[in-house]
Amino acid sequence: MKLSILTATYNREKYLKRLYKSILENQNEMEIEWIIVDDGSTDDTKKLITMFEYEQKVDIKYMYQENSGKMSAINKAMELVTGDLIVDCDSDDFFYDNAFNEILKNAHLLLNDDEIYALCFLKKDTKGNISGKEFENEYLKTTMFDLYFKQEIDGEKILVFDAKIRKKYKHELEKNESFITESRMYHKMDEKYKIICINKILEIGDYIDDGYTKNINKIFLESPKGYYKYFKEILKRGINGVTFRKKKYLIKHFIYFLVISKILNRKTKKEFRF
Repeated sequence: MKLSILTATYNREKYLKRLYKSILENQNEMEIEWIIVDDGSTDDTKKLITMFEYEQKVDIKYMYQENSGKMSAINKAMELVTGDLIVDCDSDDFFYDNAFNEILKNAHLLLNDDEIYALCFLKKDTKGNISGKEFENEYLKTTMFDLYFKQEIDGEKILVFDAKIRKKYKHELEKNESFITESRMYHKMDEKYKIICINKILEIGDYIDDGYTKNINKIFLESPKGYYKYFKEILKRGINGVTFRKKKYLIKHFIYFLVISKILNRKTKKEFRF
């Protein structure tokens, strides 16, 4: 059994050694490949990865691209995948002790069930706090949409994908935009498949100052068309069973991105008017 670890990185040299160390410490009988897409780093990321490769302790596939954003980088990484299982790990995060053993122990639930596209695990920060809530029912078969919008299990979760299903999908980016929430892809996978929830921690990570989460409002303004389509797709599929609080969130954000998209569209047309 082979696990493909996908990491998109941009100027994260100071964090990558920690992630590398956690991969080495977690190695078990699974075969591991670490696919790193460098999204235009200007620090010594490439030099550091070359040092990792020289040690020959794990199979590393490194690719450099001009800065295009995390989602573009992950799409590129998917082209290099040869594993049976796939997990993303951000360059400023790292794997929890025993993480790979938990994946191996539960892999049969994923690979032997054509209805399941991923195992869904927990994440915590370096202070030990779980991101969001734990799952109310462990080993529940559900969808990422239902988990967040009907059960209100918030917080960042870690998905381990069945590679043969994951390869059918990609992060859809709108023209001239470099970011979209992973949920847009998850919800499309939800239409045909489900996930299994497991109350075990797989990754550790904090929100850093120049990361996506701490700069989400700026990202919203830079990617309005993608987010408009994302919320439109949710409302189109229907929100029966969605909690009242989440319905307000969805409708409010749909209107917000509709307005922002129209304003930016008008500005663009004026700029190119002769």
